[in-house]
Amino acid sequence: MGAKKNVDMTATTDTVKIVTTVEEPVEADAKAATDAATETAEAEQTTSTKKKAAKSGRSLKYRAARARVDRTKLYAPREALELVKSLSYSSFEGTITADVVVKEVGVAGSVTLPHAAGKTKKVAIVTDELLKDIEAGNIDFDALVSSPEFMPKLAKFARVLGPKGLMPSPKTGTLTPNPEAKKKELEAGQMTLRTDKKQPLLHVTIGRSSSPTEQLVENLEALVKALGSNVRKVAVSATMSPGVRVDVSRLV
Repeated sequence: MGAKKNVDMTATTDTVKIVTTVEEPVEADAKAATDAATETAEAEQTTSTKKKAAKSGRSLKYRAARARVDRTKLYAPREALELVKSLSYSSFEGTITADVVVKEVGVAGSVTLPHAAGKTKKVAIVTDELLKDIEAGNIDFDALVSSPEFMPKLAKFARVLGPKGLMPSPKTGTLTPNPEAKKKELEAGQMTLRTDKKQPLLHVTIGRSSSPTEQLVENLEALVKALGSNVRKVAVSATMSPGVRVDVSRLV
């Protein structure tokens, strides 16, 4: 648009006076206003999205990963595990966990996975020297095995060991006349399986996000077979990823 001229002609006896007023173009101002409005709208939308994510208790990364999962689908084991590995968004090597729904609370057992599922367990056998360490607060082991003769001495440490899941018990096989043999089994990767106290649910580590998919599949198969007909549903997830439901019929 060109400049507009307003002409004011004032007649006098000697001259005609011309006053010219120039108006600046308005296109630039209109474009700037539109850009500012767009930026404000985008900022408000981003803030709104973040608020929704915060309100739901989930991060934006989690919500983006979850959008890639068909929550109505039962995935084949290999497909489910490959998807979970690709969905993991942690900055560190994540753990792959199988969440297994069983028929009732109290289901228990054990399984030795064919492939290492994480760090090697440090297993201790109860001795008089170890009891002194426990009394001093030095609990430097992941599992504790005992022969029956030490149980009376261990009883006073039940409040310390129990909440940590370290109290030897016949149910887990950690109270045995042959603790040396049990120690070898646990160090080889044997896991104790038991449900949550109030829910028919088990959480079992089957590997790492860097583990070969084939090894994860074999570990998952071994877990489901160990639980047998008690299994109702299975989902797998990484430390930081949504869960993916698995078709159990392809594991038995």
